[in-house]
Formats: sequence, C-alpha cells, structure tokens
Amino acid sequence: MDIAINKLKELKLTYKLHEHEAVLTVDALKAVVSHSKAMPSKNLFIKDKKSNFFIVTTASDAKIDMKTLGKKIGASGAIRFADDKFLTDKLKIGKGCVSPIAAMNDPTVKVFFDSSLQGTDVLVHPLVNTASVEISFDGLSSFLKGVGVETGLIDLAAGAAPAAAAAPAKKNKPDKKKKEAPKNAPKKAPKKAEKKEQGGTKLGLDASKDKDFPNWYKQVVTRSEMIEYYDISGCYILRPWSFSIWEQIQSFLDGEIKKLGVKNSYFPLFVSETVLNKEKDHIEGFAPEVAWVTRSGSSELDIPIAVRPTSETIMYPAFANWIRSHRDLPLKLNQWSNVVRWEFKCPTPFIRSREFLWQEGHSAFATLPEAEVEVLDILELYARVYEDLLCVPVVKGKKTEKEKFAGGLYTTTVEAYIPATGRGIQGATSHCLGQNFAKMFDIVFEDQEGKRREVWQNSWGLTTRTIGVMIMVHGDDKGLVLPPRVAPVHCVIVPIYFKDKAPLNAQATVLADTLKECGVKVETDLRENYNPGWKFNHWELKGVPLRIELGPKDMEKKQVVVVRRDTGNKETIAWSDLTSKIPAILIQMQKDMLARARQKAGECMIQTYEWSHLMKTLDEKKWLWHLGAVNYNVRKTLKQKLVKELTRKTLPRETIKKVKLLRSLLVLLNLCVLHSNSLNYLLVLVVCSVVNQLSISLCLVAVTKLKYFPSHWSIIK
Repeated sequence: MDIAINKLKELKLTYKLHEHEAVLTVDALKAVVSHSKAMPSKNLFIKDKKSNFFIVTTASDAKIDMKTLGKKIGASGAIRFADDKFLTDKLKIGKGCVSPIAAMNDPTVKVFFDSSLQGTDVLVHPLVNTASVEISFDGLSSFLKGVGVETGLIDLAAGAAPAAAAAPAKKNKPDKKKKEAPKNAPKKAPKKAEKKEQGGTKLGLDASKDKDFPNWYKQVVTRSEMIEYYDISGCYILRPWSFSIWEQIQSFLDGEIKKLGVKNSYFPLFVSETVLNKEKDHIEGFAPEVAWVTRSGSSELDIPIAVRPTSETIMYPAFANWIRSHRDLPLKLNQWSNVVRWEFKCPTPFIRSREFLWQEGHSAFATLPEAEVEVLDILELYARVYEDLLCVPVVKGKKTEKEKFAGGLYTTTVEAYIPATGRGIQGATSHCLGQNFAKMFDIVFEDQEGKRREVWQNSWGLTTRTIGVMIMVHGDDKGLVLPPRVAPVHCVIVPIYFKDKAPLNAQATVLADTLKECGVKVETDLRENYNPGWKFNHWELKGVPLRIELGPKDMEKKQVVVVRRDTGNKETIAWSDLTSKIPAILIQMQKDMLARARQKAGECMIQTYEWSHLMKTLDEKKWLWHLGAVNYNVRKTLKQKLVKELTRKTLPRETIKKVKLLRSLLVLLNLCVLHSNSLNYLLVLVVCSVVNQLSISLCLVAVTKLKYFPSHWSIIK
C-alpha cells in the first residue's frame, strides 16, 4: 500500500484514504465505507486466449456481458477470469485486491474504464483490501498515465439491449418450470447465500485468531463496536464501549498517582518550532512523527506550529518560571490529553495510530535518588494497570541507550506478550530524564545552602494501547473477552420468551435493579426484534463477562442460568443468591483470566543454554531466554552467529526478504536491556520471534523477578 500512496503523493494527486477491515466483495466494501459518497468500483482481472491481461473497472452495480466484453477490450479469442496465481505473479497482490492501481506492478496489463465512471469519484484498493482510495476518475487516469499503464474507455451498456430483448422469447414456457422450481433445492442455495451476505448485521467474526490474526483483530474491534474507522488514515473513532474501558483505566490510575502527590493540569496542544528545536536530541527522536500547522485559512503562517508529539518542550518553560527554591520541589504534574504522532507505518487501532489518548506525567526533584524512586513507583503502577485491571501479565525492564526516550537519561518499560503472534509489545514507559532538559530550559533552584542547582526530572506515560493489548491477549473467535474490572457491563440479562413476555420482562427488571444495588453493572436486553440466540452472540461478541438467562421454567423455579464469557461454564443460581454469588463469580473470573494469561505466557517461555537450542525454537512463537545476554561481548557474538546461521546456503534461496531479515537482526539486543536496581532481578535475553520465510520479528530484552526462574540462574546485583 505504501508504494501506491507514495506514488499518488509524488504525482501530487488529490485523494482520501479509507482504512477498513479486509473485504472480498463489493457489498462488503459498501458496508465499511458507507460514510463515503464515492462510487465503489467493480474490478475484473481478465485473461484472453493469447495470455494478454486486462483490468476492467466499472460502477459497482453495473451488469457485464462477458460475451461482448472481449470484443470491446480488443481481446484475442475467448476471455475468462485470470487464475489467482496471476494475481501474485503479475499484479503482486492477494485475492480481493484487484483495482486499476494494481496495474502499476505490471504495465503490460491494460486497464479499461466503463464510460459511466467519467466525472465521478471512485473507490479503489491501493494494492490491499484493507484500505480504499477515494479519487476522481481524472485523477485515477492521471495516476495510471504516470506509472506507464495503457488505459481505454468502453461503453459496457452498449450492446446489452439485444440480449435483454431476447428474454421474452422464452417467457411462454416457464409455467411448468416455475412449479418444479421449489423441488429443486440447489436453486435456492444462492438466495440463502445472498441473504447472508446482505444481511447487514455482520454478527460474529469471519477470521480466526490463530489462522488470520490481522483480519481477526480488525473485525473484532469494529464488530464489537469498539471503534469506527475514520476518513483520515491512522485516526479512529472510539465508540462508547471502548471509551468506557479507557475511563476505568483512567479512574484507577488517576486515583493512584494522586496518592503519590501528583496533581492534574492541562497544557496547550501546540508548540512553536523554536521551542521544539531547543532540545536537539529530543526533536531528532520525534522529527519523523511531528505534524505541523503551516497555514491558517488561505494564508501561510510566518512560523510553523507543531502539534505536540509529547509535552516536554511545552511544559518545561513553565517549570522554569514556577521553580525558584528547594521549597518549590518536588513538582509533580499530570495531564490527560491527546497526542499526534504522524507515523504511517502499519496503523493499527489502539496499537499504533496518528492520534491517541494518554496520560503524561512530568515531575521535577532536587536529587536523582528521589527521581529514581518515582520512576519505579510509576512503573509498578503501570504493571498493576495491566495485571490487576486488564489481566495481562507484563515484564518490567530497562531500554538500551538506542531505544531510550530521546533526550532522557534512561527509560524503564513494561512489556507484554501476545501468544497468538509470538511477539512482545511495549505496554508503557517511565523515563528518568536526568538534568538534560533542565539545562536546556534553565530549570534551576536554590538549595538549602543557597547554591543554584539544576533539577532532576522524570516523565511517564500510558496510552489507549492498553486496550489493544487486552483485546489481543484475551479475545477469541467469538469476539472480545473483557476482564470484569474494566467491562462497561458486568452482566446482561436475556429473557427467553415463550408466550407471555410481560412477566419475564418484569422479573428481569427486578433482578437488574437488585444487582445494581450491590454494585454490579447490568444491562437488560428486552428487544423483541431479535431472538435469544442472536442476543447471546451479540453480547459474546462484545465480551460481557456474564450472561444471565431467564426463561419460563426459571420463573417457576425462581432461578436463573449464569454463563461465563471466558469459559462458557453454566451455573444455576436462585434469585435470592444473586447478590452474593454474582460479585463472587466476577472476582473469580478476574483472577482466572490473569492466571490463564500467565500460564499461557509461561508455556511459551523456552530456556536455553546452548546455541543449538536457539535456532531450533525461533520459529515456534516462543519467548526465548538465553544467558548470553549477561555480557555485551557475548551478545555481540550471539548476533554474529545468528546472521551467519540464517544466511547459510542451505536455506531457501528467496533472497528478496533477506535484507529485511538482516535489518531485523541488526536491532537484536538493541531494543531493551534490563534494569537491576532492585535485588533479585535477573538479566536475561527474551527473543519474541518467529521465523517465517526468512523474516524475524522484533527481539525483546526483558527483566523479571527471580521467582519465575530456576534457582541456578545467575543474579545480577
């Protein structure tokens, strides 16, 4: 996709990029880009008898007569749809990604447009079916011309009338066939399939978490009503279901940091170029991600204004004004805000986006030991957010010099592990900034002896990425699985109607009110236009921890059936016991989810003491623990051996991806080294990796407490 987008930019063409879940049909495309007024296009990839290839693009609702199409595009002999292998060989795309843009990968493919598209805006895929480009017909034609693709204009409507006129000739003989039609079961199948495709609800997931993780994730965040795609790439609408989870995280963390003496504030969104450039290392670290405001209306600004990628350079001039004496310290501030980082590399909802929500804390101290205490206190709070709220086990560690926060002294981090992908992911960071920013912004104070000294500073932040990590760790093929502590709704009561609905609805309302009094968040689904099975699937998709079923027989016995979302276990509970048992089940479910996540992560940990074990387990989506990380020279040797081993001639000779492989290996051991400020911390190498077609995922170095490892492993003190 990046190649196509970069070419559009290079040609200075106007377009809009719509990111969405993977689609394979025109109807599916219409559903995910319903907010756009552009015409979704229908694209045919065609091959003739002499192996000439064509792409025919028309309006989504156009009817195409394959018998006359060949003559219109100048094909030699009969035409047919090209096999899937030609998608890869010629167009370099996958199934469902055909569009005129794909011809840029093979200019010998001719592109023909239906004349009905002239003067319209169309939607076409930019080499992938997880995004669509909205562009004018003239703009698309200019793009193809710019990449050397031959185009033509045809009238698909011309010549269709005779075929339509011939239809009445067969109209005199249909009576008997119409009577026989119901007996012919196969003829009904397409109607059922069509109804399923055009149903509009899209309840449930099509993709499997284990087999197709990227599409599974996109489907689960949209169909569970967590996010809505926006017309600006990398920006997403947080719907109430996801924002409620963020509010739970915010409420917990806000209360805990206030216990540490942190106070909330708010600073402006914009920063001047002069101030942003004041700290050289800092701006160099963020330069590729900074978004700039350069125009107001039709007038160019004299001085560009940056949109904050982080707030150090916004807040610290104020710190310099407020701090004069040791009595002004410590100064501990936090703000809940949004941040813009204009990165385009694989935007993913919650995980990597151009705009995201976060909290960022900034503090100043008189001494380094005070600052370091806070760094670890905050890191512990972040670990509690993941483990106590989200049931996601994390590993605490320290970044290398290369990966630390730009301009800071050192960076600590909590890292999570996604078993479905075998990769580690950064969860949150707590930075000790040292005195570098104090020097740049002249943040000095007078100590008790009357001497002027520079303050020691920290900054720390946690983002809505937390939600994405939670989804990836706990979600399944039915949808979300939400930990009770952050779930917007703890349980949903679903009446199972038979004849008389009123008594069931009345009792469901009574039970809901009773549970609400003891702090349980309850939803009562009394909708009559959906059957119970549909409702069960709907709330499973949304990840509600408990489902309470109430049917006619339950009314007689004064009981309900309670179903856990995480395990599917069912339990019959008397009405009188609900206020005691439902909270207890929720507490137990929270514990069980964390225990299972820890167990799964533990099962994916492989301990190795020998080189031979390293290569054997790289392709198993495991955490690989290797003692070679305790010494820089040993780590360097390990990296060299990896490069040598993975470039042996005995490997498959698809060398196209070898450059990416070696690039990944160069970052080996450069992402995160472990801090050992506390006793009983072990320095180890964790390689969260998977070898697949000569590509290796990110390498993660992490630290964990001794209790997770055998006693004979060395301790770094």
